[in-house]
Amino acid sequence: MTRRLGKGLEAFFPDMEISENDVLKEIPVKECRVNPYQPRKTFHADAIEELKESILEYGIIQPLIVRKSIKGYEIVVGERRFRAAKEAGLETIPAIIKELTDERMMELALLENLQREDLTPIEEAQAYSKLIEELKITQDVLSNRIGKSRSHIANLMRLLLLPEQVVACINNGELSMGHGRALLGLKNKQNMIPLVNKIRKEHLNVRQVEKLIMQMNEKKPVQKQKPKKDVFLQEQETVLRDKFGTAVSIQRGKRKGKIEIEFYSTEDLNRILEAMGE
Repeated sequence: MTRRLGKGLEAFFPDMEISENDVLKEIPVKECRVNPYQPRKTFHADAIEELKESILEYGIIQPLIVRKSIKGYEIVVGERRFRAAKEAGLETIPAIIKELTDERMMELALLENLQREDLTPIEEAQAYSKLIEELKITQDVLSNRIGKSRSHIANLMRLLLLPEQVVACINNGELSMGHGRALLGLKNKQNMIPLVNKIRKEHLNVRQVEKLIMQMNEKKPVQKQKPKKDVFLQEQETVLRDKFGTAVSIQRGKRKGKIEIEFYSTEDLNRILEAMGE
């Protein structure tokens, strides 16, 4: 019986379909290493626990795919099964050994996760970014190779332009991809973190955030106009400025006023005081 490597995955990599000619081997769990190109960095404990219970009852139904390395085996496909097997206390695990390049390892790790699990938008964006960087390909080429639209890839990768704090909020689920896309439209980036705090505190949805950002972008800073000074006060300032030979400001409040006379040194102050004593 032929086992398939996840729905649709063999359409991209026909050579990865497990066939009757592949040799199934039990390999030590302690000699397995995770795929260095694995885009998923966190695995939900509940899902691993559930898979562990299934393994304890039924065993591992679908073997892992690995490649031989200097220190043992690198997992190409099946990291969740590997983690669950460790939790279950298994000493060996069934696996198919394939000869694969780093490039193929990277592509497979991304595609297996996209096919089998829901990556966070940030994990998916980082995986696309790494593929483009490492494989030296364009978004168009990547789009054709993995069966995702170019706009989908571009929109996700734009999220990586957000500040690290905002990226972290999207990655842990506090903000959605929609929130992130809306925040990219904020013109004054200094307002972003305060806005993110407001979104989290008030649980604003994407539509509310978009409306708020539109208002913030249209709002022009209000320049306070200084009230015009009384003509009499202006005249008196001129008289005192001529008398003391320095800048003088007269301010009148509701209940009291004040006169400010500037001086720049001790000698300048003594000169002003002498002029006041005349």
